[in-house]
Amino acid sequence: MEAGFIGLGQMGTGIAKSLLRTGHRLRLYNRTVSRTKALLSEGAVVAGSIAEACQEEVVMTMLADDAALEEVTFGRGGIAASLKRGAVHVSLSTISVALSQRLAMEHARLGQEYVAAPVFGRPDAAEAARLAVVAAGKPEAVQRCKPLLEAMGQKLLVAGERPAIANVIKLIGNFLLGSMIESLSEAFALGRKSGVDEELLYEFLTTALFPAPVYRNYGEAILRGRFEPARFTASLGLKDIRLVLAAAEAERVPMPVASVVRDRLLTATARGNAESDWSVLGRIAAEDAGLAANR
Repeated sequence: MEAGFIGLGQMGTGIAKSLLRTGHRLRLYNRTVSRTKALLSEGAVVAGSIAEACQEEVVMTMLADDAALEEVTFGRGGIAASLKRGAVHVSLSTISVALSQRLAMEHARLGQEYVAAPVFGRPDAAEAARLAVVAAGKPEAVQRCKPLLEAMGQKLLVAGERPAIANVIKLIGNFLLGSMIESLSEAFALGRKSGVDEELLYEFLTTALFPAPVYRNYGEAILRGRFEPARFTASLGLKDIRLVLAAAEAERVPMPVASVVRDRLLTATARGNAESDWSVLGRIAAEDAGLAANR
């Protein structure tokens, strides 16, 4: 399938590689041109502008935040102005519910289609096509994009016709991940200060009580003090938890745990850990307990 692809950060590059590897043909655009050229050997074509990336029937975006996606979509020469009538914009980014609603409305007004398809997984999972994808949009638009979405991972959930639903699910997932990291961080701090063998604690928690990959992966990062290189930064985690709280406030849903996680991530960034992995909450919990850094 032929598609445009805009945004080649760590996640975008991984997704583009996995799509190219499965035979899809991508027209890539990124502000840093060197990142697009690095994929020429994979069979990609470089677009010189956003408009060039929008020549196909589908254009996919993987951008860092609301501001970046708004600029690429609604800025001069952006997706909204360049995409053909009936063509589909697929947003893979973690964005606000409000922006997703705006994208759906504006694309519909222009006779274009919009599918929200945020992804779960880290850059290594993106490159290995092991992402989980949550998609929502008009059934015919989602169906047209399925070959691309299914090539990105083994799990595709089609959540409904209203695109913002997919963004709500994505934010819920990230809220639960952040809450899990914070609770693990506090648990390890209590264990360390009480003289519990950390290795035994880790093995017990991640085999007997919570035998899931996310507990093992983040638990090991906290145990070993491995917060660099970041696979998902504390600053991005803070951005996402703020989006969770904004969505909750709009629906009048109190989320006190999300408020705690936001404050902990804010503390992490204030202490100079903005670009560390968000599992650095383990360091923050240890510091607050008067413990020395693990490693």
